[in-house]
Amino acid sequence: MFASARLKLTAWYLLIIMVISIAFSVGMYRVLTGELDRVERMQRYRQQRNFQEGVEIFPRRPILDPELVTETKNRIRAILILVNLGILAASSTAAYFLAGKTLKPIKEMVDEQNRFITDSSHELRTPLTSLKSEIEVGLRDKKLTLTEARKLLESNLEEVNNLQYLSDNLIKMTQYQTINDRVYFGQISTGDIISEALKKVSKLSKQKKIDIKNRVNNFSLNGDRNSLVELFVILLDNAIKYSDKNKTVILSVVKDIYSSPLAQNDKYIVIEVKDQGAGISKDEIPHLFDRFYRGDKSRAKSDTPGYGLGLSIAKQIVEKHRGKISVESIEGKGSTFTIQIPLKQSNKII
Repeated sequence: MFASARLKLTAWYLLIIMVISIAFSVGMYRVLTGELDRVERMQRYRQQRNFQEGVEIFPRRPILDPELVTETKNRIRAILILVNLGILAASSTAAYFLAGKTLKPIKEMVDEQNRFITDSSHELRTPLTSLKSEIEVGLRDKKLTLTEARKLLESNLEEVNNLQYLSDNLIKMTQYQTINDRVYFGQISTGDIISEALKKVSKLSKQKKIDIKNRVNNFSLNGDRNSLVELFVILLDNAIKYSDKNKTVILSVVKDIYSSPLAQNDKYIVIEVKDQGAGISKDEIPHLFDRFYRGDKSRAKSDTPGYGLGLSIAKQIVEKHRGKISVESIEGKGSTFTIQIPLKQSNKII
C-alpha cells in the first residue's frame, strides 16, 4: 500500500516541479528570444535612420543575420530542454526520497496501530478462550454439582477480572498516547503521591511480606496527580510481584532539586525504585518498555499476573511530564528504576 502511495506522491511531486520548471523555461525562452528580436529591430532601425540622415558611421555596424538569430533561438531552446531533462532526472530521485520521508511517520503510525490491534487481539483471545472452554465443559457436564458450579463461576470471574484489567490498561494506554489528551499540571507534592501509591499496593505487599521503605522527601512540583500516582503504583507493583517473600523495596531520592546542564532554569528531581527481585537480563532491558513485552522470567511464572502493559504506560506518563525513565538490573540481585521529572511544568492544558 505504501509503496504505491510513495510512487503516486513522487509523481505528484514531479508534476509540480516540472510544471514550475517548464513554465519558467517558457518564460525565459520568450524573454531571451524577445530580447534578440528587439536587438535586431533596434540595429535595423538605427541603420535605416543613419542612412536617411546621410550620416556615415565607421566602422559600419552590421545588421544581425536573421539566420544567426534563428540559430541562437534554437540553441536557447535546446539548452532549456536539456536543463529541464536534468531537472527531471534530479527531481525524480529527490521526489522519491521526499515522498518516503513524508510517508514515513504515517507508515510508522499505521504499523503501530496494526501491532496494537494484533497484540490486543492476541492478549484478549487467551482469557476469552479459557472462559469459553470452561463454560462449554460445565454445560456438557450433566452431573455438575453445586460445589463444582461455584468453582467454575469463581474461575470464570477470575478470567473476567483479567479481561477487565487488560481493557482498563488498554484504555489508559490509548489515553496517554493521545497527543491531544487534556492533562492539567497542578501543584502537587511527592509525599502525597507516594503515600497514595503505597496505599494501593499495601495489600499485595502484605501478602508477600515485602517491606517498602519510603525515603522520598516531600517536594512540591507541577504535574498530573492521578497519572503520577499510577506511575509509582506500576513501579511498586512490579517490584513486589517479581520479588521473593520477605524482601525489601526502597523508594529514595537520588538527587534533590538540581539544574539541568543544558537549561539552568529547569529544576529536576530524580527518584529511584529499587527491589531485590530476580533481576532482568541485559538482552531484555532494551525491550522492557515495549507494549505487551514480558521477559522470559515473568512469562515462566504463571502465578504472576500481567500483560506487559505496565512499564509501557509508566514510560508514557513520564514522557507526558517531559521526564525520563531508565532501568539498571543485575540478574539475581534486583532492579532499579530511575525516574527524572522536572519540578516545573507548563500550567496550561495540553
